[in-house]
Parts: sequence; C-alpha cells; structure tokens
Amino acid sequence: MKRDPNTCPTHPGELLREDLIPATGESKAGFARLLGISRQHLHSVLAERKRVSPEVAVRFAKLFGNEPLFWIRMQGVYDVWHACQDVDVSGVPTLMPPERLYRRIT
Repeated sequence: MKRDPNTCPTHPGELLREDLIPATGESKAGFARLLGISRQHLHSVLAERKRVSPEVAVRFAKLFGNEPLFWIRMQGVYDVWHACQDVDVSGVPTLMPPERLYRRIT
C-alpha cells in the first residue's frame, strides 16, 4: 500500500510513546535506563523534539531486536517529508533527469 504524500509520516517518538513503551509495561525512566540514555533525551525523542540519532537507533534496535536502519529510515522519512513542506526549491533548476542520474549511480 502506498503512503499518502500529504500525510505526515510517523515520528519514531510517536511509535515509542504510543505503542512500544506501553507494551513493555516499563516506566519511561526505566526505559531510558535500559537504553543507557538520559530521561531528558528519551523525553525529547518521545515529544518529537529530538531526532533518533544513529547511536540511539543502535540502542533501540538492540532493545527491540530489530535493525538500526529501521529507526534511521523512519526518522529519515519523517525529516524529508518536513523538508519538502518547508524548503522553497522553486528557484532551483533540475540539471539532470532522474533516469540519467540513476544510470550514473548504478
């Protein structure tokens, strides 16, 4: 199923806050302790004020038994969506059509 480009993707903090942390039954302070990060840092991620860095993605992946790239991709999709909303590229020309660019990098 294709995602609606007009809908903001989920920030990793929302997934943690709404689904994953409650499912563990662990307090947020206990969760931060398990991760080896400060409560403030975790709170900032959960409040969607802070990005999931590669270092924190590695910690989340270990804790949940998945891959760090899951967290990095989720954060990246969220960040790029916001950049597309906020950055004015109307004055930036397109120098190379996509098919030519992809041929060069493959």
